[in-house]
Amino acid sequence: MDSQEFRVRADDALAHLHRRLMIAGDRYGFEADLNGGALAIEFDEPKAKFVVSPNAPVSQIWVSALSKSFKLDWDAAREAFALAGGPTLTELVAQSATELLGEEVSL
Repeated sequence: MDSQEFRVRADDALAHLHRRLMIAGDRYGFEADLNGGALAIEFDEPKAKFVVSPNAPVSQIWVSALSKSFKLDWDAAREAFALAGGPTLTELVAQSATELLGEEVSL
C-alpha cells in the first residue's frame, strides 16, 4: 500500500471509529476527540486516556491503551486495520474500554 492509500484508509478508519465512539460516549462516560489526524478517548471514571494514531512510515495504526501499545496493519480480507489474527481497530478499542470500565462496551 502506498502512502496516499494508507492515508485515505487510516483517515476513514479513524473517522468511522470516532463516529461510533461519539454515539457510545454518553452511555459509557467517555469523550472522543479527533484532532490533527489522531483520536483521543478520555475516560472520567476511572481516569484514563486511549490514543489512536496513524503511523504513515510503517503503514500502521497505533493504539495506546491500558499501558499497552498495539500496532495494527491493514487486513485486506476484513477491509480493516487489525492485529494479526486478532481484533479489528473497533473491536480492540471496545475490548480495551470493556477491560477498563468493567462492563461490556459495544461500539
